[in-house]
Formats: sequence, C-alpha cells, structure tokens
Amino acid sequence: MNETKDLKFYLKLFSSTFTLSAFTFGGGYVIIPLMRKKFVEQYGWIEEEEMLDLTAIAQSSPGAMAVNAAILIGYRLAGVPGALLTVLATVLPPLITLTVISCFYTAFRDSRAVSAVMKGMQAGVAAVIADVVVTMTQAVARERSVMGWLILFGAFFASTLLDVNIVLIIFCCGVLGAARTLWQRRRKGRA
Repeated sequence: MNETKDLKFYLKLFSSTFTLSAFTFGGGYVIIPLMRKKFVEQYGWIEEEEMLDLTAIAQSSPGAMAVNAAILIGYRLAGVPGALLTVLATVLPPLITLTVISCFYTAFRDSRAVSAVMKGMQAGVAAVIADVVVTMTQAVARERSVMGWLILFGAFFASTLLDVNIVLIIFCCGVLGAARTLWQRRRKGRA
C-alpha cells in the first residue's frame, strides 16, 4: 500500500482502530485477533503471514501489545502518519474510560453490577485468548515447519512444566525465529 492515501482512508483507519480499542476488553491478546479479522479478512489491507509477523514484533516489543500492534499496522499501511493515527485511536478510548471512571470511582468500587460484569468479561477474555492460540497454531501447521513446531512446544513446556520466566522464553523464541528467518533467506538466495 504505497500509493497516496486520501482522507477517507485515514478516517476509516482511525475509526476502525478506535472502535476496536473502545469495545475490546482484555488487552493485546484480545485485540490482536480482532485487528486480524478487520485488517486482514474484512479490508484485505494486510496479508495473513504479515499480520502474524506484526503480532510477533508487537509481543516482543516493550510496552502495551495493543499499542505496539496499532503502531506497526498503522506504519505498515500509511507510514508515520498512519502510526500516529492508529496509536491515537488506540489510546483514546481507554483514556476516556479511565477519566470517566476516576470521576465516579467510589460509586463503581462498591457496585455489585460492575463486579458481576468484570467476572463475565474474564470468561470472554479467556475465550478470545483460546482463539488466538488456535489461530496461531493453525498458521504454524499450514507452514509445515518442524522448527516452528519445536519453538511452539518448547515455549509451551518451558512456561508450564519448567516454570521458566516468560521474558526469557520470549527472548529465546525471538532469537530462534530470527535465526530461522535468516537461514530461510540464505537458502532461498542460493536457489
């Protein structure tokens, strides 16, 4: 998408990102599959494999994953103006929500209805995270890569059975993924 963008494109990018951020609860693991559905499936602005790459970069970068993903997607679609626009659209809804909540904090704190809604959201967030795991596993399966499966299962076992610090797991997976990509590029260069 290197062509010049018009105002209609920027408005669509802003409104899509703003809406996703406003109606998504649970952080980056929840908003990423929704971004994928919007920007890959619905609009066709980004390819599936590229979205997986952007997700991996967003996860391994410091900061909030939803903001990182928004910056990367915005930059990919429209350069620096797109990145600025999508990061603004991503942070505005939580900022507005937190401002309103802080004004009425004592009323919210003791409300049984708010507590019940939060409990219900936990179940929804768990379902969306499960969807992310299934989607990413399907992508690895389509790739038919032994290294991809080794990284996937190695990270799973290291985090669940060996109780290895997640930062170390992310770092190791990043190094292995980078080495795999370099190896594949060199192999393609020789062919």
